Amino acid sequence: MYNRHTARLLQIKFGLGRLDLGKVYRVSMSDTITLETGGNAPDFTAFDSKGVSHSLAQMNAAGKTVILYFYPRDSTPGCTIQACDFRESLSKLSDADHLVFGVSKDSVKSHEKFIDKQELNFPLLMDEDGSLHEAYGTWRMKKNYGKEYMGCARSTFVIGPDGKLTFARYNVKAKGHVAMLTRELELDE
Repeated sequence: MYNRHTARLLQIKFGLGRLDLGKVYRVSMSDTITLETGGNAPDFTAFDSKGVSHSLAQMNAAGKTVILYFYPRDSTPGCTIQACDFRESLSKLSDADHLVFGVSKDSVKSHEKFIDKQELNFPLLMDEDGSLHEAYGTWRMKKNYGKEYMGCARSTFVIGPDGKLTFARYNVKAKGHVAMLTRELELDE
């Protein structure tokens, strides 16, 4: 369920001595947060796959609205549909001063391959250690065919220039999500 790296991060964060995975499981599950529209967005500074740093505070100070969407894995069918929908809607979003960032726990190499293959026109942020997932509450218990496991809940957050969440939704569907988002943001023509 947990790899050694994740377990070590949890051990450091929660001050666990000898690592008891049962205890790690309980701590991580109770620590999952749920952000809501109107609340403050967790601040972050993250690198994209090209090594460029992106700071939420700096983007907000520049008057930009940030769309931060979390997805499970590069190059999977649902994630590809969602990324391509954002790609196709980027000019409409950019015209309204919205910046789009995708976030997954994939590697630089995986992100670059995904960007190149799908001709994505927006950055994918690096979060291999899961700290951004944790801050936004997207690393959650999931269930598939009766098995429970921790994974990324496909989620989208829209952060206004004031740092407030104007949209926060977990467990979104890949197909049709961007169209629904642009309607809710009143960006449809």
